[in-house]
Amino acid sequence: MTATTLDLIDRKIVSALMQDATQPIGRIADQVGLSQTPCWKRIQKLEAAGVLTGRVAIADPAKLGLGLTVFAGVEAPDHSPEWRAGFERALAAMPEVREVYRMAGIYDYLLQIIARDVGAFDEFYKRLTTVVKVKSCSSLFVLERLKATPGYPVDTTTR
Repeated sequence: MTATTLDLIDRKIVSALMQDATQPIGRIADQVGLSQTPCWKRIQKLEAAGVLTGRVAIADPAKLGLGLTVFAGVEAPDHSPEWRAGFERALAAMPEVREVYRMAGIYDYLLQIIARDVGAFDEFYKRLTTVVKVKSCSSLFVLERLKATPGYPVDTTTR
């Protein structure tokens, strides 16, 4: 199942679940014009196909004592599969790392890191650079989050 094979009803179901995954199947079914059983079967197919990858609660990091968000640009010392595998293993073991992107441009990787404060980020940085060699790491500290949208824009208007 790919974006081109999702029909309008599938896209409406995905959009509804991204807005609120806790809503009852009956409400989603009403929104998309199905009865509950066919709607549930479509959700199961979307999960089996990997379109829906999980259902989570979204928390406010500041209210969890995680007041600092940092974006770190990392330059790799080399581009060998061995280095990349070690880097990926190191990041997988660090819960502060929320997202990782392999990039084209100035940085090889862009990391989103969440931490309690600057001191906690510094501890993370020391741990990262002890576990894996990096050519450089440049950090950008977030002053204010203006927008954070957990879902994605899904076309729910055209066939």
